[in-house]
Amino acid sequence: MKLPHVAIALAALAALAALVALAPASPGQSPATPGRSPAAEEKKPEKPKAQAAAWTPLFNGKDLEGWKPAGAAVWKVEDGCLVGTQTDGKGGDLFTEKEFDNFEVRFTYRMAWPANSGIWFRDKYQFDILKWKNPVGFSGTLYCPGKMFITTNLDESVENRDGWNEGHIYANGDHLILWLNGKKVGECDDKTAAKGRVGIQVHQGDGFKGMAIHLKRLEIRPLKPGDPPSEPAKPEPAPPKAEK
Repeated sequence: MKLPHVAIALAALAALAALVALAPASPGQSPATPGRSPAAEEKKPEKPKAQAAAWTPLFNGKDLEGWKPAGAAVWKVEDGCLVGTQTDGKGGDLFTEKEFDNFEVRFTYRMAWPANSGIWFRDKYQFDILKWKNPVGFSGTLYCPGKMFITTNLDESVENRDGWNEGHIYANGDHLILWLNGKKVGECDDKTAAKGRVGIQVHQGDGFKGMAIHLKRLEIRPLKPGDPPSEPAKPEPAPPKAEK
């Protein structure tokens, strides 16, 4: 048997539920989309990250436009490579016309040994390419006139004396990092120079007669303060030896 008061209560509840369903959303609040939570709807899309600056060649592969020589070394572009050669024990340098402050430089080089060469940056620092006895230091050592070696690479095996090598320089504020063939060979903080040119050295001296440096890649990428270094390049694997 149905009770009249129970039926009336159930009817009232059903009417109230219908009114709630039809009521508009409160001001400033959108109705939720079926199947999605309000938190998901209110989440704003993330801003796209700023793209890193592109690498720019420092020489055009044809001539010495944008560069200024100093000294007696011979500089030329040969088969797309920038080549510096010593003449009768007399050396010299080749510098960019532009100056740079915060940047990365990467370069691919090979040497005719014995050699004492390197890549200048900010005018005062040099990524040395050499084999030095006293104090002991090998290619990838950081040199600075007046300070000698700021950081020293003691691992001679990192460099391929018979082929191409990959050098990488990071200079951002006072922080300097050097890599050779993908291995970090030096890192320090130094305030000697905050800005300057990029250059190439062919050192003087009878002990380096016939020395030549070949650069088939020399590129720069500007940095903003705090930008991290990019991944340093590693040398291409040597081709497999022919079977006898």
